[in-house]
Amino acid sequence: MLALDPLRLARRQLEIDRERTGRFPDLLAHKADRMTPSPLALLRGSAPLFYELLEKHPVLTEGPAGEGWLVGDCHLENFGAFRTDVLATSTKPTSGRRGKRDADPIVFDLNDFDDAFVGPWRIDVLRVLTSLILAGRELGTDGRRTLDLAEALLRSYASSAFHERKAPDPPRAVGRLVDRVRARTRQELLDARTQLVDGQRRLTLGARYRALPGKVRARAERAFAKYVKRLPQPERTAPDSFEVIDAAFRVAGTGSLGCLRVAVLVRGKGDPDGAWLFDMKEEGTPSAACLFRPPRLEPAERVAEANRACLSRPPRMIGVTRLKGSSMYVRRLSPQEDKLDLGKLAADDLEPLAAHLGALLRSAHRRGARRTPRRPWSEAERAKLLASAIALAGVHEAMYLAYCQLVRG
Repeated sequence: MLALDPLRLARRQLEIDRERTGRFPDLLAHKADRMTPSPLALLRGSAPLFYELLEKHPVLTEGPAGEGWLVGDCHLENFGAFRTDVLATSTKPTSGRRGKRDADPIVFDLNDFDDAFVGPWRIDVLRVLTSLILAGRELGTDGRRTLDLAEALLRSYASSAFHERKAPDPPRAVGRLVDRVRARTRQELLDARTQLVDGQRRLTLGARYRALPGKVRARAERAFAKYVKRLPQPERTAPDSFEVIDAAFRVAGTGSLGCLRVAVLVRGKGDPDGAWLFDMKEEGTPSAACLFRPPRLEPAERVAEANRACLSRPPRMIGVTRLKGSSMYVRRLSPQEDKLDLGKLAADDLEPLAAHLGALLRSAHRRGARRTPRRPWSEAERAKLLASAIALAGVHEAMYLAYCQLVRG
């Protein structure tokens, strides 16, 4: 289906990496380190090139109908556990088995909408299928078994995307993750990222956090104050809770490396173990902009709107602000954030998990739908999507080796 030069694509990816890290050139090598562990790692950090491939090979974008808000960078590792918004949680029923589950503030769902846009559902499905095929070795499966899992995800998505159905209970692997993260405490999160200095928490500088220049620090605090003012009243507790006690440049992510990202430590509940951590992240044009026109929203507003449109229970305290002319998406970090370790999943966990991910994506698309098809996707349409994902996975496998060759020196 595709006849491409993997070395040329790898060089194009390095060009994109240099552009993205231009303000912080020392992050270029760090990004290469994040991209080289596996083909899936490369896919995670190369969303713009993925959409350039689709733009240049429009046959890959063809497929069944359905349109609305998309994740944009939909892959296996953009599903995870997180603590939900207090307002969304408080509106859920509290009686009965289903109500108790809904009232639980910890959920497993899609957790990254930085690249969100409005477009055809099949684009998200194509990208998540490609990621699943590339993850085969990490999952410990051979090619036939990997394709079985891809078909399970696609079948789960397509069979219920057009009908209201009760969400199934999460598979064991997801239940174990949620149970594990529920036990984590705020102190554990703080101990991993901060240190006590004269009885007060301070962010620990090093691989994760770097010092901010004084002027940037002052602007970051003003930007954070603007974010706080925009929060719904029930989330704005005592004003002292949001008093900034430290801030630092945050090094995190793969595709987003190079953007301005600021960690903000605030007083929270007052004592050193009661501090709260926030992430302010610069948002720009979504990776799919070469192919689909982005919504007419400020970049951070686009990300916040996608969260609210696609998730029945969004992450806690999401909001927006501006810093030095940059559109910043803000959220509160929690100790419950985590993702599945693909290399440690049991063989009998894989198919239920694949089906669950398909159902979660289907639910997000239904909530954010702009145009719903009149009929379910046919078997032939699903087969075409899977064939396109196989072709894209092959391209990324070859590009991965070429990329490793370019950066290993």
